[in-house]
Amino acid sequence: MKSDGATPLLLVDDDEKLTRLLRDYLEPLGYDIDIVHNGKDGLDRALNGEYAAIILDVMLPGLQGFDVLRELRKRSDVPVLMLTALGDEPDRIAGLEVGADDYLPKTFSTRELLARLRAVLRRSVVTQKLRQASEPAPVSVGPLWMDPGARAATLDDKPLVLTPIEYEILLTLARSAGRVKTREQLLVEVAERDFEAFDRSIDVHISSLRRKLGDDPKEPRFIETVRGAGYRMRRPGAE
Repeated sequence: MKSDGATPLLLVDDDEKLTRLLRDYLEPLGYDIDIVHNGKDGLDRALNGEYAAIILDVMLPGLQGFDVLRELRKRSDVPVLMLTALGDEPDRIAGLEVGADDYLPKTFSTRELLARLRAVLRRSVVTQKLRQASEPAPVSVGPLWMDPGARAATLDDKPLVLTPIEYEILLTLARSAGRVKTREQLLVEVAERDFEAFDRSIDVHISSLRRKLGDDPKEPRFIETVRGAGYRMRRPGAE
């Protein structure tokens, strides 16, 4: 945090008009904005600065946003909100798998960006507090095993590589095996953010989790879709 109490943010985007608009909108709300217009400088600044969060565009000159995030995640778990003009689900999943905390299509309103930014910041604080708390017991569902204290997960004794939000979703579902969790519950319990009634980001995370678990949505081994309700982790041996 800066000495004046403002929350330091790094904005990496080559759209100068957009970056000025976001700076003018966010600074009166208590944020101190550093702006970089290319991927290489953005990565250097992200690694060497002390930022509460980073707003990162996907399409950047030189080093692309996904590459910036991939390198950043090797050394930092600073919250990252990605801005993308790419609307297809595979592109959104790619960002989440690399380690983005959230994504926002570039048709966003400033109010939506603020809500999602506040959410990733809250989630970061909550995560730090959880790490400092006493370590909870491991959770197992059949061949799936999770150790919240070590932030580790294995399937059939093989490590699962999960993003932070994927880990929390899977852990929440595993702890509630046999019970339905609505999208709204998952957003509140896992993401702890302001959400819209038709927010589908949970669906994107679930889709990514299923691929990593080798789960077939039509005949799920782990995560079931309960039509009109939400998602449920199957109990071992459940029909």
